[in-house]
Amino acid sequence: MAAGCCGTKKQKLNNSSTVPTTNGTTSAPSYGLISANGTGMVALPEMCFFCFDVLYCQLYNLAPPKTPPFSNDAYPLFVTWKIGKDKRLRGCIGTFNAMNLQSGLREYAITSAFKDSRFSPITRDEFSKLSVSVSILRHFEDGDDYMDWEVGTHGIRIEFVNEKGNKRTATYLPEVASEQGWDRLQTIDSLLRKGGFKSIISHDVRRTIKLTRYQSEKITVSYQDYMNHWNSQRC
Repeated sequence: MAAGCCGTKKQKLNNSSTVPTTNGTTSAPSYGLISANGTGMVALPEMCFFCFDVLYCQLYNLAPPKTPPFSNDAYPLFVTWKIGKDKRLRGCIGTFNAMNLQSGLREYAITSAFKDSRFSPITRDEFSKLSVSVSILRHFEDGDDYMDWEVGTHGIRIEFVNEKGNKRTATYLPEVASEQGWDRLQTIDSLLRKGGFKSIISHDVRRTIKLTRYQSEKITVSYQDYMNHWNSQRC
């Protein structure tokens, strides 16, 4: 199941290796095994570098990059693309199903870049203006009610029944409420609207919500960070 943090869908790729250099030519990366760092964090900058690799190869019709060096454990994950100095959202899609990190990031780097229904697909001209964030979702817990979570700490996923009696879901990653300046009630109401609830939002409606809270490890890398990484690999 794919989901938007703030969209939806899927796709797939396989293996090989080419990465951009500053002069527009390509070279093969040299990978060594990288594991979770000493703090116990799962998310690593190498995951973002890999997302850039995957997008570059897709944009230029090259063979997809080879298997990356980081852990292949399974986690729910999201990939977010932003563009420009103002970090405008350009695509954000992920999954709440635990996926092996290597295949999951390969898939959602592409899906979030090309399949977010709110945006046109990312183009070659935009590549050098991008930044990418990888969010690894952990510590899922059922909330006692719709207010049982903390702004800035938890992401939330809500399940509710709409006016037609259909079950709907919607989610925001942990950073969304803080970035928007919302409190818990404003966030819940925004999520209901995002999930397609169109009637008046009353206290009784909110009380029917089933809420799951979670936390995420988020790593962000800019295009310049990416180029610095690959230039250092070539030295």
